Amino acid sequence: MAISAPLALYERVTRKNTIPRAVELTILFLLLSLVAYRLISLQDHGFTWFLAFVCESWFAFTWVLSVSTKWTQADYKTYPEHLLQGKPELPAVDMFVTTADPVLEPPILTVNTVLSLLAVDYPANKLACYVSDDGGSPLTFYSLMEASKFAKLWVPFCKKYCIEVRAPFRYFSGESSLSRDVSLEFQQEWKKMKDEYEELSRKIEDATNGLMPFELTGEFADFSSIQRTNHATIIKVIWENKEGVANEVPHLIYISREKRPKYPHHFKAGAMNVLTRVSGVMSNAPFMLNVDCDMYINNPKIFLHAMCLLLGAKNKDTDFAYVQSPQCFYDGLKDDPFGNQLVVLFEYLGRGIVGIQGPFYAGTGCFHKRKVIYGLSPNDEEIKGSMEFTKSAGQILSSMKTSSPHELSSSLEAAKQVAGCSYEYGTLWGREVGWIYGSTTEDVLTGLTIHGRGWKSAYCSPNPPAFLGCAPSGGPAIMTQQKRWTTGLLEILFSRRSPFFLALQGKLQFRQCLAYLWLMLWGLRSIPELCYAILPAYCIVTSSHFLPKVGEAAFFIAAAIFITYNLYTLSEYLRAGLSVRAWWNNQRMWRINATTAWLIGTFSVVLKMLGISDTVFEVTPKEQSTNEDDDHNANAGRLTFDRSPIFISGTTILLVNLTALAVRLLGVGFGLVARGEDGPGIGEVICSVWVVLLYWAFFRGLFGKGKYGIPSSTLYKAGALAALFVHFSRWTSMI
Repeated sequence: MAISAPLALYERVTRKNTIPRAVELTILFLLLSLVAYRLISLQDHGFTWFLAFVCESWFAFTWVLSVSTKWTQADYKTYPEHLLQGKPELPAVDMFVTTADPVLEPPILTVNTVLSLLAVDYPANKLACYVSDDGGSPLTFYSLMEASKFAKLWVPFCKKYCIEVRAPFRYFSGESSLSRDVSLEFQQEWKKMKDEYEELSRKIEDATNGLMPFELTGEFADFSSIQRTNHATIIKVIWENKEGVANEVPHLIYISREKRPKYPHHFKAGAMNVLTRVSGVMSNAPFMLNVDCDMYINNPKIFLHAMCLLLGAKNKDTDFAYVQSPQCFYDGLKDDPFGNQLVVLFEYLGRGIVGIQGPFYAGTGCFHKRKVIYGLSPNDEEIKGSMEFTKSAGQILSSMKTSSPHELSSSLEAAKQVAGCSYEYGTLWGREVGWIYGSTTEDVLTGLTIHGRGWKSAYCSPNPPAFLGCAPSGGPAIMTQQKRWTTGLLEILFSRRSPFFLALQGKLQFRQCLAYLWLMLWGLRSIPELCYAILPAYCIVTSSHFLPKVGEAAFFIAAAIFITYNLYTLSEYLRAGLSVRAWWNNQRMWRINATTAWLIGTFSVVLKMLGISDTVFEVTPKEQSTNEDDDHNANAGRLTFDRSPIFISGTTILLVNLTALAVRLLGVGFGLVARGEDGPGIGEVICSVWVVLLYWAFFRGLFGKGKYGIPSSTLYKAGALAALFVHFSRWTSMI
């Protein structure tokens, strides 16, 4: 009798993108032609020509990085049904949820994320959920205690009726209203669940508003004298599945790591390392999932999809270190007015990276192999550096096997020890083991280090999407997030873990190195973006030019680049099922982010390198949104402002270009035409108008009120800079 071969758990699917490749190469050829033309004609032109040459050389370089990254797009198709047939004994998974501030990250968001994790389609006796609270908040702990009571009703309800959306606030938001053809039993249980969730929400809301229904005694005694940056470790087993029942509620553990002023905390990376060690002592699952507190599970079978990739490798060459799901968002405004839903980014560049060495680690929605986080390379048999772990937890942490069932409370003392501030002293944690320190984007740095050891990673994008989160809304929140990303990415670029060094000295593939460079050069790109945004205005004010004249052949090269690039990027959005308006919103926000948040992030890294200041991890404010009428709000998608210096550069760019267009309209110029020089052509005027359109959100801010208006202090500073620019332009035109 023939023995059938084991069923494949996944397959790699390569996308056909012949036409996009041809267009991208055409744009590259045009860019190189324009750069070459500028180079050979530098002697016949002035400063503006040289500056345009430098900027366009940079744009050509970043386009090369983009083309390389998108060249071999791929995806993975998983077969969970094969997994259940071939591997009935599923491996254990430790689930990590991180939160840092109960004000910026409301506990009700964390609760919904935790409830969706506890109700996932996976044996409960194989799961443990750890919540890291870096805010050390009794409110967060109280919310989780109340959530655990609700979970005992919610988890069986979801599994009994195969509920798809298992975050209650989304399930009961109106999108899942009862249909008429459901059973009476289901209607009654649905009503009961809705009432129970509303009661849970009311309790958490009352506690959030200061109506604490508890005193800081008993279970809450550890919070009685807590200071946010100076307190002992707090670990609480909120719920334990003591009987190990597969249909029960998984373990739920609360952790607030020790913090002392004299010890560095390393932001989220430090919290993740504490979660890794504490879970290693208490449950020690071979796989770990980490999600942000606002990123709930949207596909209850995602664990099975991920295990197909993590368990389906046939040899070490196809073994994956981690499985990353794309970031998707709920309640996104129509046409993505803030350009932060990242749909096209993941659709093309994301899948292009999948076709090389694997996707970047995005910091949330990612399944990790514990042995990889502990520092293993693909061909290692034992963990390097494990001898430096303290004696109390060394054997458990280095065993790489799921510990035998035991009461979690018996591990509390060892867990508190590995969560202490001094535990990492003299070890490789944060350097070679765990989440890597040294950047505010610890996720990219950790993923880069793992790829540098020779590991590959996989992309898991089932339908429906695996995880959904809330994208930042308004201007300040978006800019804060973009600034933090830029700062962290530049910190990596100028560190010893730069993609350059890992490609030369490690096992980072060359094209993967180029993909990382495309990402990490965002900050430096702000400089040529800024120069190119004010160059047309400078030429108009000084009656000079930086573009070839209409009669020159090179003019058609510049025009072809402009038209081809915009049509091609528009086609990407249309192919992804998005609208023309979504394309335009993303184009303008890309330029706005580049010349505001990215620019400030670059300056902060320069100041850090000069020893003048240090970078700070800024938590992005998160809010629970279920308002279906947002798209009909007159101010929906309108950029908001505050007094942050991050908005000064964008306002200055707008004022400079408005001044230049006024100069052109009034026929006022400075000097060069009068001396017989070529003045600005139609190209410079078109470019200046294009810049004003890109910064139209700032134009509206000039006349807006409240948070929709640019603050007067920002206007004064930007106006002074614009006047200084005009004065400088006039001075240079007279030299």
